[in-house]
Amino acid sequence: MFDDLPDDVPRLETLRTWHAMWVARIDAKLAQARQREAEQARAAAAREAERPAWLLDYGLNRDREPAAVHVGDCRMAGGRSKGIDADTARQALAGGVRACTLCRPDTELGMLEQ
Repeated sequence: MFDDLPDDVPRLETLRTWHAMWVARIDAKLAQARQREAEQARAAAAREAERPAWLLDYGLNRDREPAAVHVGDCRMAGGRSKGIDADTARQALAGGVRACTLCRPDTELGMLEQ
């Protein structure tokens, strides 16, 4: 099956050494890649844990009144958002702050929009 290999011991040992070096290099690179993927997974999990469940988005006006309530991962939430808990989100919605029409936090919280 492997008739293309040489027959003498010195050349076979040379080939074995050469391939052992390559296997060692591949193993080292594989270990680095696995470590990098594990670190990325840990970082993603940490970011996910830090993400609030609900967001209160503030308007551009000088008073910075709340403008909308969002689910924590809503793409429509702007940079002026602040993480809040579910009770605060319910109070804001009950107090007249509008629910985002994309993520529908009022539905997620089991409330009907007033």
